Amino acid sequence: MRQHPLFFPYLALASVCFFWGTTYLGIRIALEGFPPLLLVGTRFLIAGVIMLAIAFATKAKFPQGRQLWLTCLYGVMMLGVANGALTFAEQWIPSSLAALMVTTGPFWLVGIEHSTGGERINPRALFGLCVGFCGALLLLIPKDGWGHFDSSILKGFLLLNIGGMFWNGGSVLQKRQKLETHPFVSGALHNFACGILFLPLGLLTPHAPIVWKLNSTLALVYLIIFGSLAGFNSYIYALERLPVSVVSIYNYINPAVAAMLGVWFYSEPIGWREIAAMMVIFIGVAIVKRAND
Repeated sequence: MRQHPLFFPYLALASVCFFWGTTYLGIRIALEGFPPLLLVGTRFLIAGVIMLAIAFATKAKFPQGRQLWLTCLYGVMMLGVANGALTFAEQWIPSSLAALMVTTGPFWLVGIEHSTGGERINPRALFGLCVGFCGALLLLIPKDGWGHFDSSILKGFLLLNIGGMFWNGGSVLQKRQKLETHPFVSGALHNFACGILFLPLGLLTPHAPIVWKLNSTLALVYLIIFGSLAGFNSYIYALERLPVSVVSIYNYINPAVAAMLGVWFYSEPIGWREIAAMMVIFIGVAIVKRAND
């Protein structure tokens, strides 16, 4: 299996599917001690500095001039705006629900790619995305009916879709750059640019004081290691080597991981509806995968 030319890109995608599913809970725990902007800025600045140090130590090639600035801009779009939106949204809605709402991401990703003259949408892949989205909708139905949504859920949904637009727009633009540098370098610049912009914003903007708690501090460390250093670089690597519609399936795996963690850590109930929804999601993932084999 290791001899398959796409073994490592698919391995990277698998790590994104799992680790990014755990970061929703990580953000929720970290918010118990850190204000949103400071959490975003601190997380990505530390990750960026570590990655840049590794890149310089290994004498990696860096983009120059316009490509350098564009890479930094795409990092701010993908990490600063999109992850910032997620972090703020998790102040209003549960982490598992936020993960489910992010399943609208593939529509932004594939739609932006198609509308800007990129990869054409494979009809079978589009059908798979729709199947997966229907599974997410089944998970989102409130027990008392749709009319019982409150304003917090609506605000979270709108904010997450704004973040999704920036995340997927940045993803498409990054993929189009065709850089000669290693994806690790792109990830380092993305993280550093986001951190260097958002940490000062967090310090200058009025915010609640930081509460130093062991759980929130460990959650921040986890987000740096598995969300940024491992997860984001795996995402960039997979995005540059696999079709967009295939990479987008992480949006459907992440909610399942987030839901299971919600049961484990917060005893959130999982019934027949949730199990059925997860099965539908995985069927959608299988359809997308087969459509691009």
